[in-house]
Amino acid sequence: MTVLQYISLYSMSVIYVIAGMCHFLSPKFYIKITPKWVPCPVFVNILVGLIEIVLGVFLLSTATRYYAAIGVIALLIAVFPANVVHFKKSKRKGKHTLLTLLRLPIQALLIYWAYTFL
Repeated sequence: MTVLQYISLYSMSVIYVIAGMCHFLSPKFYIKITPKWVPCPVFVNILVGLIEIVLGVFLLSTATRYYAAIGVIALLIAVFPANVVHFKKSKRKGKHTLLTLLRLPIQALLIYWAYTFL
């Protein structure tokens, strides 16, 4: 692996660990953007936070990196509806509309980034 690839890998790992921790530090934010059809949003928020932390850590080991990258891709697909809900709510309120809109295609870039570690 090149230095740039290590930087990319460690950056991705840190991002997912921090993102996972945010589910515990700001649960109301995540619960508010959870689609209505998701059962037990409080539990799902905790579960997603734990999964993000575990995947972030597992990215660092060569033994688990492949599976962690697949997990990251699956997670990004699974949480995409919450990002759509967040955009719709922002649009209705007229706040942060551009940021939440930009977040949608960024999901594809994050999926590609994880794919590069398969």
